[in-house]
Amino acid sequence: MSCYGRIFFFVMVLFVLILYSLLYYWVTQNSFPSKSTGPIDLCQGEIARDTITALKYNKTFIIAPYFDKRQINLTRVIGIVHHNEVRDLYCWFCCQSDGKVSVERAAIDVHSDLFGFPYGTADLLCVEPQNCDPNYVSIHWSPKGNIVRLPRFEIKNRDDKTLSVEFTVCISTMFGNYNNVLQFIQSIEMYKILGAQKVVIYKNSCSQLMEKALEFYIAEGTVEIIPWPITSYFNVSSYWHFSMATKDIGYYGQITALNDCVYRNMYRSKFVLLNDIDEIILPIKHLDWKTMMSSLQEQNPGTGIFLFENHIFPKTVYSSNEAFNISSWSAVPGVNILQHIYKEPDRPWAFSPRKMIVDPRKVIQTSVHSVLKAYGGSLEVSRDIAITYHCRDPLQGNIPKKFLTKDPTLWRYNLSLIKNVNKVLKKQYFKWTMKKVLQVFSEAIGNTFKGIVTDISTL
Repeated sequence: MSCYGRIFFFVMVLFVLILYSLLYYWVTQNSFPSKSTGPIDLCQGEIARDTITALKYNKTFIIAPYFDKRQINLTRVIGIVHHNEVRDLYCWFCCQSDGKVSVERAAIDVHSDLFGFPYGTADLLCVEPQNCDPNYVSIHWSPKGNIVRLPRFEIKNRDDKTLSVEFTVCISTMFGNYNNVLQFIQSIEMYKILGAQKVVIYKNSCSQLMEKALEFYIAEGTVEIIPWPITSYFNVSSYWHFSMATKDIGYYGQITALNDCVYRNMYRSKFVLLNDIDEIILPIKHLDWKTMMSSLQEQNPGTGIFLFENHIFPKTVYSSNEAFNISSWSAVPGVNILQHIYKEPDRPWAFSPRKMIVDPRKVIQTSVHSVLKAYGGSLEVSRDIAITYHCRDPLQGNIPKKFLTKDPTLWRYNLSLIKNVNKVLKKQYFKWTMKKVLQVFSEAIGNTFKGIVTDISTL
């Protein structure tokens, strides 16, 4: 054999050895784990603890998985996907019985209310393997790979619980450095007066003073904050439709947050209210939500979705009753809803969005103004029974006051509301104000009062 022939032979052998090594490495790293087989240490991926988790190499974002046994035993993973590009996803279950892995292909059910945006809410549906009873699941774009490298998500709602509260209000989402502090406090106090025990808020951003109000209600046990860093993953729109702003996802992922809130509270709360913080589902015929819902359920057995008409009370139109122009509230930024009891006229030809009180155990998928899939029926509640009081910028322009309708239903609660708001402001707003005053004073005269500022900041 010539010199060139020997060189060629050795190069080919070396090439084959390298190719074989690469092939062996790929197979060992991406081998398909047979169902219910594999060593125990496969179930050792890092547990995901963020509200939103991006999957690598895929336009998929996981919020949380929930156990759903209402028809069959399945894991329903709430997520956000690019509806045109995500086609295949797999659930990698860690079985409790033996610590082994079972892989199931996910059915990707994209919610119909995309409103033209490329990204939207999706349910990733995986039937749970028999004799597995998993507490954790990983999501991957392939049935092959190494589960140790994948984040693990705890499957919530695994254990049935006794309903701990009767009414939970789901607020999504707080964004744009939100600073309508007075109306926020009034809304929370109205929710409590009407029967709410818990208010869940998906928070993206708010002002420093708003943070103080949130801290007060968290310490009280009324508010639960779900961090919502949607802007870290998407170019978000402040509008509901893609045509209004060509971004990735609409209204800060509001629909995704609402669906997560429904499932999060499915076995904690008898009823869940889905509305914005500037809205109050306001009983007309009854004094509170409990008596109202008892009556509605008695008259409409089997109904789990109750929709309430939206009525706009423009914040630009004031009542002439000076009793509710409370001077001690003037230093707090935001709207005083007690001054706004005139609502815009009906527009029978226009779409009238509604907000909802739902039995969460009958909801499959929800949008903002309606439930997309549910078990059982829904009811559009008459305005004679209740309305959605919505105090905001006028929707129909600056209509003269004489053409608006006076509706002072909110005033029925004025004594309790004023007392409760004053209580919050005395406890929380005074502390914040004093801290800011002393900080400014200290900066003006030097370091003399730095010790005082440090002491007051601990309040």
